[in-house]
Amino acid sequence: MKQARMLALSLAIGSLALTGAMAQAKPRLTPQQELDKRLEGRVPGNPVDCIYMPTVSGTQVFDKTAIVYDSGRTLYVQKPRTGLESLRSDDILVTRLTGSQLCAIDTVQLRDRTSGFWRGFVGLDKFIPYTKPDKVAQAD
Repeated sequence: MKQARMLALSLAIGSLALTGAMAQAKPRLTPQQELDKRLEGRVPGNPVDCIYMPTVSGTQVFDKTAIVYDSGRTLYVQKPRTGLESLRSDDILVTRLTGSQLCAIDTVQLRDRTSGFWRGFVGLDKFIPYTKPDKVAQAD
């Protein structure tokens, strides 16, 4: 009888702990929500045909949504015109440049990070630059 009460008490405590942990868990953001969060505080500019790759310090892929090229003050958002549904954040992007620019007419090959196999490609479109607005001095 004592063992049954101890077991019941243990189960009750375990279920309370689990309920508390579930209540604290944050809902997972969609790729579009993650992209919106990444661009928070920035304003979009006019689309551009090409970006100068030597200034790009990194890229981030948002599953089936976009590629963001980080160029310091400017983030260039690329929503490919073809192959968008193939984008995965865990893929390796393989870009072959003929010069120093990546342009809207180029393609980027996708390679699976685990197996190393080619998974497909995306056909690029225009890049949308997002920058932080200049701070405006307020009159006192």
